[in-house]
Amino acid sequence: MPWLLLSLAIASEVLATTALKLSNGFTHIPWTITVAAGYLTSFTLLSQALKLHLDMGTAYAIWAGAGTAAIALIGAAFMGETLTPLKIGGILLIIGGVVVLNLAGAH
Repeated sequence: MPWLLLSLAIASEVLATTALKLSNGFTHIPWTITVAAGYLTSFTLLSQALKLHLDMGTAYAIWAGAGTAAIALIGAAFMGETLTPLKIGGILLIIGGVVVLNLAGAH
C-alpha cells in the first residue's frame, strides 16, 4: 500500500507541474486550480506513504526523481522542449538512482 500511495503522489505531482506550465503564470484559473489541487494531493499522499513506514529519504528521492524524469519527458513529448543526449543521460541517471535506492533495502 505505501508504494501505491507513493506512485499516486508522483502522478499528482507530475499533473500539478504540467498544469503549472499551462497556467501561464497563474493567469488561467482552471489550470491554477489544478496546480493547487495536484500539489496538495501529492503531498498528502506522500505523507501517508511515509506514515506507512517508507524510509523518508528513499521515498522523497523516488518522488522527486521520478517526477523530474517524467516532467522532462512530458516537456519533450508535448511542450516542444528539446531532449538532448545530455538530458537523456540525466534522466537515465535519475532512473538508475531510483533503482539503486530500491535495491538498497527500501521497505
